[in-house]
Amino acid sequence: EIIWYFVFKGPAPSRREEMKRRLHKKYLVLILAYSGLLLLIPYVLDYRDKSVQHARHGLQQQPRCPDLALLWDNGYKLNGSEETDPAVNRSQSRIHIYLHATWRTGSSFLGELFNQHPDVFYLYEPMWHIWQALYPGDAASLQGAVRDMMNALYRCDFSVLKLYAGTQNITTSFIFGWKMNKVICSEPLCDAHKRREIGLVKEDQCAKCQKRDIRDLERECKKYPVMVIKGVRVLDLSTLVPLMKDPAINLQIIQLFRDPRAVHNSRLKSKQALVKESIQVLRSKKQADKYKRLLVPSSKVNRAESYVSSAMELICDNWLSDMMLVINAPPWVRRNYLRIRYEDLVLHPMEELQRLYRFSNLSSFPALEKFALNMTHGQGYSSDRPFLISSRDAKEAIYAWRERLNVEQINQVEAYCSEVMRQLGYQKNSVDKTT
Repeated sequence: EIIWYFVFKGPAPSRREEMKRRLHKKYLVLILAYSGLLLLIPYVLDYRDKSVQHARHGLQQQPRCPDLALLWDNGYKLNGSEETDPAVNRSQSRIHIYLHATWRTGSSFLGELFNQHPDVFYLYEPMWHIWQALYPGDAASLQGAVRDMMNALYRCDFSVLKLYAGTQNITTSFIFGWKMNKVICSEPLCDAHKRREIGLVKEDQCAKCQKRDIRDLERECKKYPVMVIKGVRVLDLSTLVPLMKDPAINLQIIQLFRDPRAVHNSRLKSKQALVKESIQVLRSKKQADKYKRLLVPSSKVNRAESYVSSAMELICDNWLSDMMLVINAPPWVRRNYLRIRYEDLVLHPMEELQRLYRFSNLSSFPALEKFALNMTHGQGYSSDRPFLISSRDAKEAIYAWRERLNVEQINQVEAYCSEVMRQLGYQKNSVDKTT
């Protein structure tokens, strides 16, 4: 019986268990192999796509920025068809313009030419509120918020300002630069000025205006055929691409440039007022090895001057990126973009004023032309208040850097802004004056 049990009953369970284990191992191997194949497929496809792209574009001689070029892909070409103009069939009943500039380029004067026009609703630096409320946020991290605010403001929705006011009850006095705003200080919101009379707003008179609810300003905003926002807190043009492509806004860009040496000189003159923003700009690039050194102040100069000087290199880099973006952009973008140099604006104010207004679908008249001429034929280089809009001597403003910057400073700016200077037509330092 014992032998019978061993032969016919004892070994049977062991054989069945062994077969099960072998089957389990086979299933496990198959599952692992299948899982590995699934993981490899995306990498193979990605490698194939990249290989095709390199094969197609590897022989291109003109340098491009693929990440910038991709900005135009969405909605620009459909199924390989020819270029379509997003501006087609857009309503031209209202024009939206952004004055794209950086600090100390003469943007306040450029903006004032629009603030004075009776058909323009003008806002001076509204994104200042974001940088103040979200400090010490670096400049790059604030770009999305900047664009969102602009998106709301161009639709005359000023409730977005409440996000940065700390209160739901805001008035016209909350608007940055309100004491110089022609709309806020003129009828029907205030009787300190007449809207169609040309001349700088007197701040002391405007300060006496009754504070109006922000909804009153929204109603006024909707009456104007042209809305212009001036700002210096958009780091690069790519931030504004969604607004340019939005049919409801159809944003047009006027970008102001200035000789980097003159910008640097003016920034040094106002360094205490600019150090906070300069640090925010520098911190936006802190991850890049190229810029890490800029956050370490030089032992030869004070910290404020070091930060303000270092930010100039990033400004030139951003300018160059903007130029490349426009060069590689579709034709409809170039039609909605105007480049202007500060030197041309102040040396030839009448001609440049006509260019600006023609681009903006505005009409000029003698009083505006006289205003522009007087603002560029004043006395001296600048006032004691660097951000005050006043009449200046244009030629002195253009060439002041030659007297105030030393050779080392000039050479430094020319070194890291050389390509920008070449693109804009600024010659290297010489005995003869250049523009």
